[in-house]
Amino acid sequence: MSSAPALVWFREDFRLADNAALSAAAREGTPLLCVFVFDKHHKPGSAACWWLDGALRALDASLKKHGGTLHVLDGDPCVLIPALAQEMAASAVHWNRRYDPAGRKIDTTIKSALKDRGIPAHSFPGALLHEPWSVRTKADTPFQVFTPFWRAARDLPEPRPPLPAPDTLSFASFPSKMADACVEIDALNLRPTNPDWAEGFRETWDVGEEAAHSMLTDFMDNALEGYAKKRDYPASEVTSRLSPYLRFGHVTPAQLWHAAQTVPASEEDRSRFLSELGWREFAWSILFERSDLSTRNIRTEFDALPWRNDPKGLSAWQKGRTGYPLVDAGMRELWHTGWMHNRVRMVVASFLVKHLLIDWRLGEQWFTDTLVDHDPASNPMNWQWNAGTGVDAAPFFRIMSPILQSEKFDPEGDYIRRWVPELSRVPSKIIHTPWAADSKALAACGVVLGRDYPEPVVDHKMARDRALSTWKNLRDA
Repeated sequence: MSSAPALVWFREDFRLADNAALSAAAREGTPLLCVFVFDKHHKPGSAACWWLDGALRALDASLKKHGGTLHVLDGDPCVLIPALAQEMAASAVHWNRRYDPAGRKIDTTIKSALKDRGIPAHSFPGALLHEPWSVRTKADTPFQVFTPFWRAARDLPEPRPPLPAPDTLSFASFPSKMADACVEIDALNLRPTNPDWAEGFRETWDVGEEAAHSMLTDFMDNALEGYAKKRDYPASEVTSRLSPYLRFGHVTPAQLWHAAQTVPASEEDRSRFLSELGWREFAWSILFERSDLSTRNIRTEFDALPWRNDPKGLSAWQKGRTGYPLVDAGMRELWHTGWMHNRVRMVVASFLVKHLLIDWRLGEQWFTDTLVDHDPASNPMNWQWNAGTGVDAAPFFRIMSPILQSEKFDPEGDYIRRWVPELSRVPSKIIHTPWAADSKALAACGVVLGRDYPEPVVDHKMARDRALSTWKNLRDA
Protein backbone atom coordinates (compact mmCIF):
# COMPACT_ATOMS: atom_id res chain seq x y z
CA MET A 1 0.00 0.00 0.00
CA SER A 2 1.35 3.41 -0.96
CA SER A 3 1.74 5.99 1.81
CA ALA A 4 1.61 8.83 -0.69
CA PRO A 5 -1.52 10.96 -0.25
CA ALA A 6 -4.42 10.89 -2.70
CA LEU A 7 -6.04 14.00 -4.15
CA VAL A 8 -9.86 14.12 -4.11
CA TRP A 9 -11.27 16.82 -6.34
CA PHE A 10 -14.81 17.95 -5.50
CA ARG A 11 -16.84 19.74 -8.17
CA GLU A 12 -20.64 19.42 -8.07
CA ASP A 13 -20.71 16.53 -5.59
CA PHE A 14 -20.76 18.20 -2.20
CA ARG A 15 -21.40 15.10 -0.10
CA LEU A 16 -19.68 12.31 1.79
CA ALA A 17 -22.25 9.54 1.25
CA ASP A 18 -22.61 7.89 -2.16
CA ASN A 19 -19.51 9.69 -3.35
CA ALA A 20 -17.69 7.12 -5.48
CA ALA A 21 -14.53 9.22 -5.85
CA LEU A 22 -14.21 9.83 -2.10
CA SER A 23 -14.99 6.21 -1.22
CA ALA A 24 -12.44 4.85 -3.71
CA ALA A 25 -9.74 7.16 -2.36
CA ALA A 26 -10.62 6.29 1.24
CA ARG A 27 -10.41 2.55 0.52
CA GLU A 28 -6.73 3.00 -0.41
CA GLY A 29 -6.07 3.85 3.22
CA THR A 30 -3.80 6.77 2.37
CA PRO A 31 -4.21 10.35 3.62
CA LEU A 32 -6.50 12.49 1.51
CA LEU A 33 -6.24 16.05 0.30
CA CYS A 34 -9.75 17.33 -0.48
CA VAL A 35 -9.94 20.32 -2.80
CA PHE A 36 -12.39 22.45 -4.74
CA VAL A 37 -11.25 24.71 -7.58
CA PHE A 38 -13.29 27.83 -8.32
CA ASP A 39 -13.00 28.56 -12.01
CA LYS A 40 -14.41 32.02 -12.72
CA HIS A 41 -14.61 31.20 -16.42
CA HIS A 42 -17.26 28.57 -15.62
CA LYS A 43 -18.99 30.48 -12.86
CA PRO A 44 -22.68 29.66 -12.33
CA GLY A 45 -25.50 32.23 -12.25
CA SER A 46 -25.97 34.59 -9.31
CA ALA A 47 -28.53 32.46 -7.44
CA ALA A 48 -26.52 29.29 -7.96
CA CYS A 49 -23.42 31.13 -6.70
CA TRP A 50 -25.29 31.82 -3.46
CA TRP A 51 -25.99 28.11 -3.15
CA LEU A 52 -22.40 27.21 -4.03
CA ASP A 53 -21.20 29.36 -1.14
CA GLY A 54 -23.37 27.37 1.26
CA ALA A 55 -22.37 24.07 -0.33
CA LEU A 56 -18.68 24.78 0.17
CA ARG A 57 -19.22 25.74 3.80
CA ALA A 58 -21.38 22.68 4.49
CA LEU A 59 -18.87 20.27 2.94
CA ASP A 60 -15.99 21.90 4.82
CA ALA A 61 -17.93 21.48 8.07
CA SER A 62 -18.57 17.80 7.29
CA LEU A 63 -14.89 17.17 6.60
CA LYS A 64 -13.88 19.01 9.76
CA LYS A 65 -15.97 16.54 11.78
CA HIS A 66 -13.60 13.86 10.47
CA GLY A 67 -10.50 15.95 11.19
CA GLY A 68 -10.02 17.33 7.70
CA THR A 69 -10.82 20.43 5.70
CA LEU A 70 -11.86 21.46 2.22
CA HIS A 71 -9.05 23.40 0.54
CA VAL A 72 -10.51 25.98 -1.85
CA LEU A 73 -8.39 27.07 -4.78
CA ASP A 74 -9.08 29.94 -7.16
CA GLY A 75 -7.95 29.54 -10.75
CA ASP A 76 -7.84 27.22 -13.73
CA PRO A 77 -8.31 23.57 -12.71
CA CYS A 78 -6.43 22.44 -15.83
CA VAL A 79 -3.36 24.13 -14.35
CA LEU A 80 -3.93 23.76 -10.62
CA ILE A 81 -4.96 20.09 -10.34
CA PRO A 82 -1.95 18.64 -12.21
CA ALA A 83 0.43 21.06 -10.47
CA LEU A 84 -0.96 20.24 -7.04
CA ALA A 85 -0.91 16.49 -7.71
CA GLN A 86 2.74 16.72 -8.74
CA GLU A 87 3.75 18.91 -5.81
CA MET A 88 2.16 16.57 -3.25
CA ALA A 89 3.46 13.47 -5.07
CA ALA A 90 -0.10 12.16 -5.21
CA SER A 91 -0.67 8.45 -5.45
CA ALA A 92 -3.73 9.23 -7.61
CA VAL A 93 -6.33 11.90 -8.34
CA HIS A 94 -10.01 10.97 -7.85
CA TRP A 95 -13.09 12.82 -9.05
CA ASN A 96 -16.69 12.25 -10.11
CA ARG A 97 -17.48 12.76 -13.76
CA ARG A 98 -19.39 15.66 -15.27
CA TYR A 99 -21.19 15.44 -18.59
CA ASP A 100 -21.51 19.03 -19.75
CA PRO A 101 -19.25 19.96 -22.69
CA ALA A 102 -17.04 22.29 -20.65
CA GLY A 103 -16.70 19.76 -17.83
CA ARG A 104 -15.78 16.94 -20.20
CA LYS A 105 -13.15 19.07 -21.91
CA ILE A 106 -11.61 19.96 -18.55
CA ASP A 107 -11.58 16.31 -17.49
CA THR A 108 -9.88 15.21 -20.70
CA THR A 109 -7.26 17.93 -20.44
CA ILE A 110 -6.45 17.10 -16.82
CA LYS A 111 -6.27 13.35 -17.43
CA SER A 112 -3.76 13.97 -20.20
CA ALA A 113 -1.68 16.28 -18.00
CA LEU A 114 -1.66 13.76 -15.15
CA LYS A 115 -0.69 10.94 -17.50
CA ASP A 116 2.29 13.00 -18.65
CA ARG A 117 3.34 13.25 -15.02
CA GLY A 118 2.84 9.55 -14.35
CA ILE A 119 -0.02 10.15 -11.91
CA PRO A 120 -3.09 7.88 -12.14
CA ALA A 121 -6.43 9.63 -12.68
CA HIS A 122 -9.64 7.89 -11.62
CA SER A 123 -13.07 9.29 -12.52
CA PHE A 124 -16.39 7.83 -11.42
CA PRO A 125 -20.10 8.09 -12.23
CA GLY A 126 -22.51 9.47 -9.69
CA ALA A 127 -24.48 12.44 -11.04
CA LEU A 128 -26.93 10.32 -13.07
CA LEU A 129 -28.71 7.00 -12.83
CA HIS A 130 -27.06 5.89 -16.08
CA GLU A 131 -24.16 7.27 -18.09
CA PRO A 132 -25.47 9.30 -21.06
CA TRP A 133 -23.92 6.94 -23.61
CA SER A 134 -25.61 3.88 -22.09
CA VAL A 135 -29.19 4.72 -23.08
CA ARG A 136 -29.30 4.52 -26.89
CA THR A 137 -31.65 3.43 -29.63
CA LYS A 138 -31.20 0.07 -31.35
CA ALA A 139 -29.40 2.00 -34.10
CA ASP A 140 -26.98 3.28 -31.44
CA THR A 141 -28.20 6.86 -31.74
CA PRO A 142 -29.44 9.15 -28.96
CA PHE A 143 -33.17 9.17 -28.27
CA GLN A 144 -35.13 12.25 -29.36
CA VAL A 145 -38.37 11.39 -27.53
CA PHE A 146 -38.66 10.93 -23.78
CA THR A 147 -41.05 7.98 -23.52
CA PRO A 148 -38.91 5.47 -25.46
CA PHE A 149 -35.79 6.90 -23.76
CA TRP A 150 -37.22 6.25 -20.32
CA ARG A 151 -38.51 2.82 -21.35
CA ALA A 152 -35.01 1.88 -22.49
CA ALA A 153 -33.48 3.29 -19.30
CA ARG A 154 -35.89 1.28 -17.16
CA ASP A 155 -34.87 -1.87 -19.05
CA LEU A 156 -31.26 -1.40 -17.94
CA PRO A 157 -30.06 -2.95 -14.68
CA GLU A 158 -31.36 -1.10 -11.63
CA PRO A 159 -29.08 1.68 -10.39
CA ARG A 160 -26.48 0.42 -7.96
CA PRO A 161 -27.20 0.72 -4.23
CA PRO A 162 -25.90 4.01 -2.79
CA LEU A 163 -22.54 3.93 -1.07
CA PRO A 164 -22.35 4.80 2.63
CA ALA A 165 -20.11 7.61 3.78
CA PRO A 166 -16.60 6.31 4.59
CA ASP A 167 -16.30 5.22 8.21
CA THR A 168 -12.88 6.75 8.67
CA LEU A 169 -10.96 9.38 6.81
CA SER A 170 -7.38 10.55 7.25
CA PHE A 171 -6.01 13.71 5.78
CA ALA A 172 -2.81 15.11 4.32
CA SER A 173 -1.41 18.59 4.78
CA PHE A 174 -1.63 21.06 1.94
CA PRO A 175 1.80 21.59 0.33
CA SER A 176 3.25 24.87 1.49
CA LYS A 177 4.71 25.72 -1.92
CA MET A 178 1.18 26.07 -3.35
CA ALA A 179 -0.38 27.82 -0.36
CA ASP A 180 -0.84 31.00 -2.40
CA ALA A 181 -3.40 29.20 -4.57
CA CYS A 182 -5.68 28.62 -1.56
CA VAL A 183 -8.32 31.19 -0.64
CA GLU A 184 -10.99 31.59 1.99
CA ILE A 185 -14.54 30.93 0.83
CA ASP A 186 -15.41 34.56 1.58
CA ALA A 187 -12.78 35.66 -0.95
CA LEU A 188 -14.80 34.10 -3.79
CA ASN A 189 -17.52 36.73 -3.26
CA LEU A 190 -20.32 34.29 -4.01
CA ARG A 191 -22.84 35.93 -1.68
CA PRO A 192 -24.58 39.14 -2.78
CA THR A 193 -23.82 42.46 -1.13
CA ASN A 194 -24.97 46.00 -1.86
CA PRO A 195 -27.73 45.01 -2.20
CA ASP A 196 -28.12 41.74 -0.35
CA TRP A 197 -31.00 40.21 -2.32
CA ALA A 198 -30.70 36.74 -0.76
CA GLU A 199 -32.80 37.22 2.40
CA GLY A 200 -35.59 35.14 0.90
CA PHE A 201 -33.10 32.43 -0.02
CA ARG A 202 -31.92 32.19 3.57
CA GLU A 203 -35.52 32.00 4.78
CA THR A 204 -36.29 29.22 2.33
CA TRP A 205 -33.27 26.92 2.20
CA ASP A 206 -30.83 25.06 4.39
CA VAL A 207 -27.89 24.11 2.20
CA GLY A 208 -25.89 20.90 2.43
CA GLU A 209 -25.99 17.12 2.55
CA GLU A 210 -27.66 16.91 5.95
CA ALA A 211 -30.48 19.24 4.87
CA ALA A 212 -30.90 17.28 1.64
CA HIS A 213 -31.47 14.00 3.45
CA SER A 214 -33.83 15.64 5.91
CA MET A 215 -35.93 16.91 3.01
CA LEU A 216 -35.74 13.55 1.25
CA THR A 217 -36.97 11.72 4.33
CA ASP A 218 -39.77 14.21 4.88
CA PHE A 219 -40.90 13.93 1.27
CA MET A 220 -40.86 10.14 1.23
CA ASP A 221 -42.71 9.91 4.54
CA ASN A 222 -45.32 12.61 3.92
CA ALA A 223 -45.66 13.59 0.27
CA LEU A 224 -44.87 10.70 -2.08
CA GLU A 225 -48.31 9.20 -1.47
CA GLY A 226 -50.65 11.25 -3.67
CA TYR A 227 -47.74 12.89 -5.54
CA ALA A 228 -49.03 12.07 -9.03
CA LYS A 229 -52.26 14.05 -8.55
CA LYS A 230 -51.14 16.79 -6.18
CA ARG A 231 -47.80 17.77 -7.74
CA ASP A 232 -49.41 20.17 -10.23
CA TYR A 233 -51.00 22.37 -7.55
CA PRO A 234 -48.46 25.00 -6.47
CA ALA A 235 -50.26 25.96 -3.26
CA SER A 236 -50.16 22.39 -1.94
CA GLU A 237 -46.34 22.25 -1.67
CA VAL A 238 -46.11 18.50 -2.22
CA THR A 239 -43.18 18.54 -4.65
CA SER A 240 -39.91 17.27 -3.23
CA ARG A 241 -37.99 20.57 -3.67
CA LEU A 242 -34.86 18.44 -3.98
CA SER A 243 -33.76 19.92 -7.31
CA PRO A 244 -31.06 22.26 -5.92
CA TYR A 245 -29.72 19.44 -3.76
CA LEU A 246 -29.46 17.24 -6.84
CA ARG A 247 -27.88 20.09 -8.79
CA PHE A 248 -25.07 20.46 -6.27
CA GLY A 249 -24.71 16.79 -5.48
CA HIS A 250 -25.80 16.88 -1.84
CA VAL A 251 -27.97 13.92 -2.76
CA THR A 252 -27.69 11.54 -5.72
CA PRO A 253 -30.25 10.14 -8.15
CA ALA A 254 -29.37 6.65 -6.91
CA GLN A 255 -30.24 7.66 -3.35
CA LEU A 256 -33.59 9.05 -4.52
CA TRP A 257 -34.27 5.98 -6.65
CA HIS A 258 -33.69 3.51 -3.85
CA ALA A 259 -35.48 5.64 -1.25
CA ALA A 260 -38.59 5.63 -3.44
CA GLN A 261 -38.53 1.82 -3.51
CA THR A 262 -38.58 1.49 0.26
CA VAL A 263 -41.61 3.56 1.27
CA PRO A 264 -45.29 2.65 0.93
CA ALA A 265 -46.78 4.40 -2.11
CA SER A 266 -48.93 3.57 -5.08
CA GLU A 267 -47.16 2.51 -8.24
CA GLU A 268 -48.64 5.56 -9.96
CA ASP A 269 -47.08 7.93 -7.41
CA ARG A 270 -43.75 6.12 -7.39
CA SER A 271 -43.53 5.98 -11.19
CA ARG A 272 -44.47 9.63 -11.54
CA PHE A 273 -41.74 10.70 -9.13
CA LEU A 274 -39.11 8.51 -10.75
CA SER A 275 -40.07 9.79 -14.21
CA GLU A 276 -38.99 13.24 -13.02
CA LEU A 277 -35.53 11.77 -12.50
CA GLY A 278 -35.91 10.24 -15.95
CA TRP A 279 -36.65 13.63 -17.51
CA ARG A 280 -33.46 14.97 -15.93
CA GLU A 281 -31.54 12.01 -17.36
CA PHE A 282 -33.08 12.69 -20.77
CA ALA A 283 -31.93 16.30 -20.63
CA TRP A 284 -28.37 15.25 -19.87
CA SER A 285 -28.41 12.75 -22.72
CA ILE A 286 -29.32 15.63 -25.04
CA LEU A 287 -26.69 18.01 -23.67
CA PHE A 288 -24.09 15.26 -23.99
CA GLU A 289 -24.74 15.26 -27.74
CA ARG A 290 -25.61 18.96 -28.18
CA SER A 291 -23.11 21.37 -26.68
CA ASP A 292 -25.11 24.31 -28.07
CA LEU A 293 -28.36 23.32 -26.33
CA SER A 294 -28.72 26.70 -24.61
CA THR A 295 -28.03 28.79 -27.69
CA ARG A 296 -29.32 27.00 -30.82
CA ASN A 297 -32.74 25.71 -31.81
CA ILE A 298 -32.62 21.95 -32.14
CA ARG A 299 -35.39 22.23 -34.73
CA THR A 300 -33.62 24.51 -37.16
CA GLU A 301 -36.81 25.55 -38.97
CA PHE A 302 -37.43 27.84 -35.98
CA ASP A 303 -34.28 29.80 -36.82
CA ALA A 304 -36.49 31.88 -39.12
CA LEU A 305 -39.13 32.67 -36.50
CA PRO A 306 -39.34 36.48 -36.06
CA TRP A 307 -39.06 36.94 -32.30
CA ARG A 308 -40.22 40.31 -31.00
CA ASN A 309 -37.86 42.87 -29.51
CA ASP A 310 -39.88 43.90 -26.44
CA PRO A 311 -37.71 45.20 -23.57
CA LYS A 312 -40.75 46.47 -21.62
CA GLY A 313 -42.54 43.15 -21.93
CA LEU A 314 -39.41 41.25 -20.91
CA SER A 315 -38.94 43.51 -17.88
CA ALA A 316 -42.58 43.12 -16.82
CA TRP A 317 -42.20 39.35 -17.04
CA GLN A 318 -38.94 39.35 -15.07
CA LYS A 319 -40.41 41.52 -12.31
CA GLY A 320 -43.74 39.67 -12.05
CA ARG A 321 -45.70 42.68 -13.37
CA THR A 322 -47.46 41.19 -16.40
CA GLY A 323 -51.00 41.62 -15.03
CA TYR A 324 -51.57 37.85 -15.21
CA PRO A 325 -51.68 36.77 -11.55
CA LEU A 326 -50.36 33.20 -11.90
CA VAL A 327 -47.46 34.34 -14.09
CA ASP A 328 -46.62 37.14 -11.68
CA ALA A 329 -46.86 34.84 -8.66
CA GLY A 330 -44.37 32.44 -10.22
CA MET A 331 -41.89 35.12 -11.17
CA ARG A 332 -42.02 36.65 -7.71
CA GLU A 333 -41.58 33.27 -6.06
CA LEU A 334 -38.50 32.82 -8.25
CA TRP A 335 -37.05 36.19 -7.26
CA HIS A 336 -37.68 35.66 -3.55
CA THR A 337 -36.65 32.00 -3.20
CA GLY A 338 -34.54 31.16 -6.25
CA TRP A 339 -37.01 28.40 -7.08
CA MET A 340 -40.37 28.01 -8.78
CA HIS A 341 -43.02 25.30 -8.79
CA ASN A 342 -42.66 23.09 -11.87
CA ARG A 343 -46.19 23.61 -13.23
CA VAL A 344 -45.77 27.37 -12.90
CA ARG A 345 -42.39 27.21 -14.66
CA MET A 346 -44.21 25.86 -17.71
CA VAL A 347 -46.84 28.61 -17.51
CA VAL A 348 -44.37 31.49 -17.25
CA ALA A 349 -42.15 30.06 -19.99
CA SER A 350 -45.08 29.62 -22.35
CA PHE A 351 -46.24 33.16 -21.59
CA LEU A 352 -42.87 34.68 -22.47
CA VAL A 353 -42.41 32.68 -25.66
CA LYS A 354 -45.93 32.61 -27.04
CA HIS A 355 -47.91 35.47 -25.49
CA LEU A 356 -45.04 37.93 -25.80
CA LEU A 357 -43.20 36.21 -28.68
CA ILE A 358 -39.88 36.84 -26.93
CA ASP A 359 -36.96 34.56 -27.77
CA TRP A 360 -36.78 31.57 -25.43
CA ARG A 361 -33.04 32.19 -24.99
CA LEU A 362 -33.75 35.38 -23.03
CA GLY A 363 -35.94 33.40 -20.64
CA GLU A 364 -33.31 30.69 -20.38
CA GLN A 365 -30.70 33.29 -19.49
CA TRP A 366 -32.94 34.79 -16.80
CA PHE A 367 -33.54 31.39 -15.23
CA THR A 368 -29.80 30.66 -15.43
CA ASP A 369 -29.14 33.69 -13.26
CA THR A 370 -32.08 33.42 -10.84
CA LEU A 371 -32.55 29.68 -10.16
CA VAL A 372 -30.67 28.09 -7.27
CA ASP A 373 -31.31 24.76 -8.98
CA HIS A 374 -30.15 25.92 -12.41
CA ASP A 375 -29.14 22.82 -14.32
CA PRO A 376 -27.20 23.29 -17.58
CA ALA A 377 -29.07 20.41 -19.21
CA SER A 378 -32.61 20.63 -17.84
CA ASN A 379 -32.95 24.41 -18.08
CA PRO A 380 -32.29 24.84 -21.82
CA MET A 381 -34.05 21.61 -22.74
CA ASN A 382 -37.17 22.69 -20.85
CA TRP A 383 -37.12 26.10 -22.51
CA GLN A 384 -36.79 24.52 -25.93
CA TRP A 385 -39.62 22.13 -25.02
CA ASN A 386 -41.87 25.06 -24.14
CA ALA A 387 -40.87 26.98 -27.26
CA GLY A 388 -41.49 24.00 -29.53
CA THR A 389 -37.92 24.23 -30.83
CA GLY A 390 -36.39 21.19 -29.15
CA VAL A 391 -36.66 17.44 -28.78
CA ASP A 392 -39.99 15.90 -27.79
CA ALA A 393 -41.27 19.47 -27.74
CA ALA A 394 -44.77 20.73 -27.17
CA PRO A 395 -46.00 21.94 -30.59
CA PHE A 396 -45.75 25.70 -30.98
CA PHE A 397 -49.46 25.91 -31.71
CA ARG A 398 -50.24 24.44 -28.29
CA ILE A 399 -50.47 27.70 -26.38
CA MET A 400 -50.84 27.36 -22.62
CA SER A 401 -53.51 29.69 -21.27
CA PRO A 402 -52.33 31.40 -18.06
CA ILE A 403 -56.00 31.93 -17.18
CA LEU A 404 -57.11 28.30 -17.52
CA GLN A 405 -53.94 27.08 -15.81
CA SER A 406 -54.61 29.45 -12.94
CA GLU A 407 -58.25 28.41 -12.57
CA LYS A 408 -57.42 24.71 -12.76
CA PHE A 409 -54.30 24.44 -10.61
CA ASP A 410 -54.79 27.33 -8.15
CA PRO A 411 -58.61 27.36 -8.01
CA GLU A 412 -58.87 29.23 -4.71
CA GLY A 413 -56.03 31.60 -5.55
CA ASP A 414 -53.98 30.61 -2.50
CA TYR A 415 -50.68 30.51 -4.40
CA ILE A 416 -51.44 33.85 -6.04
CA ARG A 417 -52.29 35.50 -2.73
CA ARG A 418 -49.04 34.31 -1.20
CA TRP A 419 -46.83 35.83 -3.89
CA VAL A 420 -49.01 38.70 -5.13
CA PRO A 421 -50.13 40.17 -1.80
CA GLU A 422 -51.82 43.18 -3.42
CA LEU A 423 -54.48 40.69 -4.56
CA SER A 424 -54.79 39.03 -1.14
CA ARG A 425 -58.34 40.35 -0.55
CA VAL A 426 -59.63 39.61 -4.03
CA PRO A 427 -62.19 36.75 -4.03
CA SER A 428 -61.38 33.51 -5.81
CA LYS A 429 -63.95 33.99 -8.55
CA ILE A 430 -62.17 37.06 -9.94
CA ILE A 431 -58.57 36.68 -8.78
CA HIS A 432 -57.53 34.86 -11.96
CA THR A 433 -58.74 37.65 -14.28
CA PRO A 434 -58.84 40.89 -12.27
CA TRP A 435 -58.99 42.98 -15.44
CA ALA A 436 -62.37 41.43 -16.25
CA ALA A 437 -63.82 42.24 -12.83
CA ASP A 438 -66.02 45.21 -11.98
CA SER A 439 -63.80 48.09 -10.93
CA LYS A 440 -65.95 48.78 -7.87
CA ALA A 441 -65.64 45.17 -6.74
CA LEU A 442 -61.84 45.43 -7.07
CA ALA A 443 -61.73 48.77 -5.29
CA ALA A 444 -63.63 47.22 -2.39
CA CYS A 445 -60.68 44.81 -2.12
CA GLY A 446 -58.18 47.66 -2.17
CA VAL A 447 -57.15 47.19 -5.78
CA VAL A 448 -57.17 49.75 -8.56
CA LEU A 449 -55.73 48.35 -11.78
CA GLY A 450 -52.81 50.36 -13.06
CA ARG A 451 -52.12 51.65 -9.57
CA ASP A 452 -52.04 48.69 -7.17
CA TYR A 453 -51.72 45.93 -9.73
CA PRO A 454 -50.84 46.28 -13.43
CA GLU A 455 -53.16 46.01 -16.36
CA PRO A 456 -52.31 42.99 -18.57
CA VAL A 457 -49.26 43.68 -20.74
CA VAL A 458 -51.02 41.91 -23.60
CA ASP A 459 -54.56 40.77 -24.37
CA HIS A 460 -54.82 36.99 -24.15
CA LYS A 461 -56.87 36.45 -27.30
CA MET A 462 -54.80 38.87 -29.36
CA ALA A 463 -51.56 37.26 -28.14
CA ARG A 464 -52.82 33.79 -28.94
CA ASP A 465 -53.94 34.81 -32.44
CA ARG A 466 -50.62 36.57 -33.05
CA ALA A 467 -48.60 33.53 -32.00
CA LEU A 468 -50.67 31.19 -34.16
CA SER A 469 -50.37 33.53 -37.13
CA THR A 470 -46.59 33.77 -36.65
CA TRP A 471 -46.29 30.00 -36.47
CA LYS A 472 -48.52 29.53 -39.54
CA ASN A 473 -46.45 31.96 -41.58
CA LEU A 474 -43.28 30.17 -40.53
CA ARG A 475 -44.76 26.79 -41.42
CA ASP A 476 -46.03 28.00 -44.79
CA ALA A 477 -42.67 29.55 -45.60
